[in-house]
Amino acid sequence: MQQPAISRSTDGPTTRIVVSGTWTLSGIGNEIDSLEVELRSLSATDGVAWDLSGIERLDSVGAAVLLRGWHGEYPAVLLCPDGKRAIIDRLRAVRTHVAERPRRDWLAWVLALGAGAQRFRDHAIEIVALLGRLVLDCAHILRHPADMPWKEVSANLYKAGARALPVTSLVGFLIGVVLSYLSALQLNRFGADVYIVNLLGIGIIRELGPVLVAVLVAGRSGSAMTAQLGVMRVTEEIDALSIMGVSRTLRLVLPKVLALSIAMPLITAWTSGVALIGGMVAAQIQLGLSYGFFIETLPKAVPVANVWIGLAKGLSFGFLIALLACHFGLRVKPNTESLASNTTRSVVTAITMVILADAVFAIATRRIGITG
Repeated sequence: MQQPAISRSTDGPTTRIVVSGTWTLSGIGNEIDSLEVELRSLSATDGVAWDLSGIERLDSVGAAVLLRGWHGEYPAVLLCPDGKRAIIDRLRAVRTHVAERPRRDWLAWVLALGAGAQRFRDHAIEIVALLGRLVLDCAHILRHPADMPWKEVSANLYKAGARALPVTSLVGFLIGVVLSYLSALQLNRFGADVYIVNLLGIGIIRELGPVLVAVLVAGRSGSAMTAQLGVMRVTEEIDALSIMGVSRTLRLVLPKVLALSIAMPLITAWTSGVALIGGMVAAQIQLGLSYGFFIETLPKAVPVANVWIGLAKGLSFGFLIALLACHFGLRVKPNTESLASNTTRSVVTAITMVILADAVFAIATRRIGITG
């Protein structure tokens, strides 16, 4: 194997640069920097003819060294066999593509805003269409009750509801302890220790409990629903159902939406109760409030309307999470990258919509369940 070499000869007024040897990764070795420096110095000379016919072997590494020595452009006069020129052309095309930068335009933000609005419109149309298909499926079930997939509903109710109780109860208890501890520090300064029951009751039952459960369920059950439908899309099981004439919304979407809509109010009530227990324990330790006083004062401090508001939020949040999870699951294309990206979008979108829905609830029920 001949080492890479660069020689210079003068034939009358023409200066000829002859490149020879093996210009490959193994052939160049540690001489990349020195060869590149030599090429740069020679390429700065005008009226030079480059001859690459003496190169025995050339790979992408050798072509990259030559291109860097030529500053990314071919010399004015180049003698090169077609096979070696093709290697340099391919590498030069890649370098040119990578080097290109999008031209900054002061209207680029308008285009980005328009593209985002168009994507939002497409998602909204698809979600409304999916919701319409669910309504039609419900009408079909009313006429043909035997077609209701109760086993799928039961399975989803167990996976999204019963199996979520341990993690939600743990997080709820800890949140109740933290909220009670922080509230006690402030209330104790003003001698308003007894109002911790009002603060914990309203905050947890009306607001924090439903939102906390929704975020946990969106990350746990919502992502699982999206991934399940996405895998079925990748393995073409959904297409097989369509070929067999089976409604995908009736068999796949409706059980998930119905199960999570049923489970969410129950999980919300469970988590809110556990969070109140955590707050009660922390209040007893921090402020010395007895458990009996806490339990006796809670119904007086928190009107029952707040409980119904919390349960209604749970129902709405569960429906939203399941609907969005199924929407993004059905949008998965038959590749793993699309599966991962749509699962991420499902969780992020579900949490965002839950917070927006909670804001709507807060505005709509601002005069309900709040004692003067």
